[in-house]
Amino acid sequence: MASNKVLNFDNLNPNVKTMEYAVRGPLVIRAVDIEKELAQGAKYPFKTVIKANIGDAHAMGQKPITFIRQVLACVTYPKLLESSEFPEDVKEHARVILGGCGGKSAGAYSQSTGVDIIRKHIAEYIERRDGGIKSEPEDILISGGASESIRNVLKLFVNRTSNKQVGVMVPIPQYPLYSASIEEFNLGQVGYFLNEENKWALDVSELERSYEEAKNKYDIKVIVVINPGNPTGQVLTKKNIEEIIKFAHKHHLFIMADEVYQDNVYAEGSEFHSFKKILVSLGEPYSNLELASFHSVSKGYMGECGMRGGYVELVNMDPEVYVNFKKMISAKLCSTVLGQAVMDTVTNPPKKGDPSYDLWLQEKTAVLKSLKERAKLVEQAYNAIDGVTCNPVQGAMYAFPRVHLPAKAIEKAKSLGQEPDFFYAMQLLESTGVCIVPGSGFGQKPGTYHFRTTILPPTDVMKDMVDRYTNFHNKFMKEYS
Repeated sequence: MASNKVLNFDNLNPNVKTMEYAVRGPLVIRAVDIEKELAQGAKYPFKTVIKANIGDAHAMGQKPITFIRQVLACVTYPKLLESSEFPEDVKEHARVILGGCGGKSAGAYSQSTGVDIIRKHIAEYIERRDGGIKSEPEDILISGGASESIRNVLKLFVNRTSNKQVGVMVPIPQYPLYSASIEEFNLGQVGYFLNEENKWALDVSELERSYEEAKNKYDIKVIVVINPGNPTGQVLTKKNIEEIIKFAHKHHLFIMADEVYQDNVYAEGSEFHSFKKILVSLGEPYSNLELASFHSVSKGYMGECGMRGGYVELVNMDPEVYVNFKKMISAKLCSTVLGQAVMDTVTNPPKKGDPSYDLWLQEKTAVLKSLKERAKLVEQAYNAIDGVTCNPVQGAMYAFPRVHLPAKAIEKAKSLGQEPDFFYAMQLLESTGVCIVPGSGFGQKPGTYHFRTTILPPTDVMKDMVDRYTNFHNKFMKEYS
């Protein structure tokens, strides 16, 4: 029956209808429903739902970093600045942040680009990280998580006056924020495959293949790189990053470097190198390339997803474009000042000798050490299961195992009009309460099937999850072999 509403499904923006976001898709909706049913006494073969679908550290039981929350407490309730309960450096951090706020209150709007003193601290953090390479506060814009900045930068490439859609090169597998936003903004997705046989490394020959195949269909202007990788957990080598930068220069591309997992590097011999540092170290003409680099408080050792703090540093952007970019984001007023305050604690942490330093370092080290242990545990656990292969989790917070599904299971899925890995993941959820994301939501080579799982559950929950998964997988393979 046709709706008599002014806005109805028939006249809804077609790009909103076609966009998908797998990380919070149908499986997660079903997992939430099962959770509610369990709470109301429904009987399932399991007592709890394990949500391994999303990189939400605190939801998985990670405790907040004391320093971050103490500064936040003082920023939100300045009366605590008079209390002797908090260390002096915490109170000083809060005073500096409040000093940058209108009326010395976090309840005031900030500039659209963010609180000036926090932008300054972010620039200083980037300089320390990159060995002294200059970073200007004016090139930094604070946003509600990195996602908002990523979407804002992509929006700049929407051009309805052109005959061709603007093409955006994205890694496959990719984080669904990119595919969803590219679809929503009516841009063109140009996928390049990561090499699963070589620990999800990035081959320049594959970039060239992807570019050549798509260049007649799309006006390709952007290359997206996620490092450390999501969902694949690889960490790019310095040489790899140099090759990508040279490729971007050759084809006159704008680089979007998603570097939100820069603190999450676990594998021996792996190291995070920022795109900006490598860009500058290569010298001209490469150091003149346009680059947007993103960071967030949601990942790392902080895991403060709900605080929605992030930033973009824009390098070599056309000055006129930058003026218009700031005009565009001003329509949203500003990102939450509390999220900005958390970003300040991350980029301007306690220094050696400060009263908060020892506890901060102890908590930070413990989180990253635990994640490193779980990264190894996950890789070993999945590789021990027949019909599953899993690359090393070098960084980030996810594993992306490959499941070698039997032909009978693939046929069954197709008869139901489902992707085989979606069918597999839904069966897993209904049988065991374990919620993962099928690889089809991230993209994968045709004929291969994967799923993404986080490494965030505490060790006891992780072991429970692996046990549930192993029992399910063995039964599934037996049934469909």
